Amino acid sequence: MDTARIPNIDHWTERCDLAAAFRWTARLNMHEGVANHFSLAVNDDGTQFLMNPNQKHFSRVRASDMLMIDANNPETLKGPDAPDPTAWGLHGAIHRHCPHARCAMHVHSIHATVLAILKDSILPPVDQNAAMFFDRQVVDTEYGGLAFEEEGERCAQLFADPKKSVMIMGNHGIMVIGQTVAETFTRLYYFERAAETYVRALQTGKELRVLSDEIAAKTADEIEQYPEQNERHLSELRAVLDEEGSNYAT
Repeated sequence: MDTARIPNIDHWTERCDLAAAFRWTARLNMHEGVANHFSLAVNDDGTQFLMNPNQKHFSRVRASDMLMIDANNPETLKGPDAPDPTAWGLHGAIHRHCPHARCAMHVHSIHATVLAILKDSILPPVDQNAAMFFDRQVVDTEYGGLAFEEEGERCAQLFADPKKSVMIMGNHGIMVIGQTVAETFTRLYYFERAAETYVRALQTGKELRVLSDEIAAKTADEIEQYPEQNERHLSELRAVLDEEGSNYAT
C-alpha cells in the first residue's frame, strides 16, 4: 500500500484511504454518478479537509485527485479547482461546526434513501447490524432543496450531539460521520446493509421482531468497542484493490 506515493503531496495515507472508500462505494452501487461527496479533516480544529473533485465519478477517484479545502475561506468557490457548491455548503458547514466529525460521507444509496422517504425514518434495531445504530441516528425532517450554504449550515446543527453518527436526511439520503475514513466507511457500509434488511423485512408485510432498547444499546456499545474492526475492514478493501492493480493509490 502507498507504494506509488507521489512526492510533495501531503496526507498521502489519508488520501489513499479516501480513494479506496470512493472506489468501493462505486463497486457496491452506493454512488450517485458524478454527485455526492466524502471529506476528511486534516488539521487540529477540523477546518481544513480533503474532498473529492467536482463531478468526478467515484470509480475513477485517485489519491492525488483530492482537493484541499479550507472551511473558513469564503473564496473557495472562486478558485480553478473549486469543489461542487453543494459539497462546499454541506461539508464546509460540518467541518466548521462539528470538530468531532473528522470524516463525513454523503450518499444517496438506495435502501438508506428509501428509509429517508418514509414518514418514520429511524432505523429500528431489527437485527445486529441495525442495532449498531441504536440511539446514534438523527433525522432531518426539514429538507429545503440542494445543500447550498444555508441548507448546509442547518444540517450541520443536527450533529451537535457527538453521539449521533448518522443523519438520515429526509427526502434526500444520508450523511455519516466518524473519526477516520475506516470508521466512517464501515458505518456507511453497515447502515446501508441494515437499511436493506429492514426494507426487505417490511416488504413481507409480516410483524417484525424488534430488539428491546436494553439489548440494542448493549449491542451498539459492544460493536463500537470491538477491536480493530474498522481498520481491518478498510485494510482488506485496499488489499483487494491492490491485488487487482487498481490505480486508486496514485
